[in-house]
Amino acid sequence: MAGAIASRMSFSSLKRKQPKTFTVRIVTMDAEMEFNCEMKWKGKDLFDLVCRTLGLRETWFFGLQYTIKDTVAWLKMDKKVLDHDVSKEEPVTFHFLAKFYPENAEEELVQEITQHLFFLQVKKQILDEKIYCPPEASVLLASYAVQAKYGDYDPSVHKRGFLAQEELLPKRVINLYQMTPEMWEERITAWYAEHRGRARDEAEMEYLKIAQDLEMYGVNYFAIRFTIKPLDKKIDVFKFNSSKLRVNKLILQLCIGNHDLFMRRRKADSLEVQQMKAQAREEKARKQMERQRLAREKQMREEAERTRDELERRLLQMKEEATMANEALMRSEETADLLAEKAQITEEEAKLLAQKAAEAEQEMQRIKATAIRTEEEKRLMEQKVLEAEVLALKMAEESERRAKEADQLKQDLQEAREAERRAKQKLLEITTKPTYPPMNPIPAPLPPDIPSFSLIGDSLSFDFKDTDMKRLSMEIEKENRDARCPLAGRVEYMEKSKHLQEQLNELKTEIEALKLKERETALDILHNENSDRGGTSSKHNTIKKLTLQSAKSRVAFFEEL
Repeated sequence: MAGAIASRMSFSSLKRKQPKTFTVRIVTMDAEMEFNCEMKWKGKDLFDLVCRTLGLRETWFFGLQYTIKDTVAWLKMDKKVLDHDVSKEEPVTFHFLAKFYPENAEEELVQEITQHLFFLQVKKQILDEKIYCPPEASVLLASYAVQAKYGDYDPSVHKRGFLAQEELLPKRVINLYQMTPEMWEERITAWYAEHRGRARDEAEMEYLKIAQDLEMYGVNYFAIRFTIKPLDKKIDVFKFNSSKLRVNKLILQLCIGNHDLFMRRRKADSLEVQQMKAQAREEKARKQMERQRLAREKQMREEAERTRDELERRLLQMKEEATMANEALMRSEETADLLAEKAQITEEEAKLLAQKAAEAEQEMQRIKATAIRTEEEKRLMEQKVLEAEVLALKMAEESERRAKEADQLKQDLQEAREAERRAKQKLLEITTKPTYPPMNPIPAPLPPDIPSFSLIGDSLSFDFKDTDMKRLSMEIEKENRDARCPLAGRVEYMEKSKHLQEQLNELKTEIEALKLKERETALDILHNENSDRGGTSSKHNTIKKLTLQSAKSRVAFFEEL
């Protein structure tokens, strides 16, 4: 009895100690996750759990977003999750999104997962027209998105219509021009084919490098009162507010976060960031080596396949030659048999004619010896003798002609047999000579997944040598030198940007004739006016001004905010 009471008390106490939990659903750009959270958890506890699950270490760019009363809000790190104005119906849903944007994606985004999440979010904002993108830039960005998804362009695989189900261009761009989906796909594919050799992370980074120069990239818009009043007429700082208190707090939170991120960029990298960058460089070098290895194997596979196809073609050609030689031999044998038979027949006819000529000669001699008593009989006999002589002469001529014909047939038979002998010799040469002349060896090892093959007893072997390690070391050393020389890298980037701008201008000129002016939006008109004036957005002017100022003045500028 006492034991039963003790066990019951132990179970009840264990039950009381178990913390209460609630279910949270986290929606990222490409996945959904659910977690059981304790009631006492703060925003930082949930945020850290999500980052650990994703393997994300560059956490300062991201946040957990939720919507309340048609207003976007962000989960505060130092406040309990359930103390926020969120729905209490489980699962409680948050969106894991980028809250702050880098000035230079290539320099600031280290982890591949960070780059991928930014790529997906910026791509969606462009397609949803939250970020304005000119038509020609939309086509170029679409080509990089296709490279990131499908890999290298292969005409045998990526046939006409393979992008029919893909959402690659903003609807505003599609409606602005009199162009069919096939025409858009043709222009996207033309640029897509030029990106051959770029891995997924490289294509996504190129996408971000182009998108970060768009006017509305990284900009949040809010509805504010137009009772804007300047605090000081000498400076360009304005005081403004929104009709909703929650929006005012959100604007202040974003300003503080952007200022903190701005200050973070101007400081030396922390030990954690240095480690991440070192790991990223090692991972990049490893992937580069892997891509080069795969490229070499692919090249060797293609070379082996071409060699195999060439050998098969040669084998088929030799089989056809052997078949033709056999047919010629058979025809020669048939011709020789016919000539031999005809020669035999002619020889027998000649013998028969000679025998008849001899009989006629005997008959003529017998007639001459016969005494003809009367003149009439003598005349008749002379006439018969004359006829017999003429007949004998004709038979002799015929016999001589048949004999010559028999000699000619014998000569033809000998020539036919000689032709038969030559045909047999040619067939013997075809069946005994090597199937394919020796080819230049390929100096690289054949991948293990390529099967070896042989043709007509002669095996093909390849002796490849790896000579790329030295070149790879030189390339890695060059990358290190480039990393130590940012000015040289900036010059190279500007040259690439100049080439890219030329391509964009060329496409813009090509599709300008198909534009429907009446369908231009206010953003299109504003963008065209800015382009005609040669000016840039206020965001670019601000960044340029800050770049030219000293670090101390830039800090003072943002502290005044």
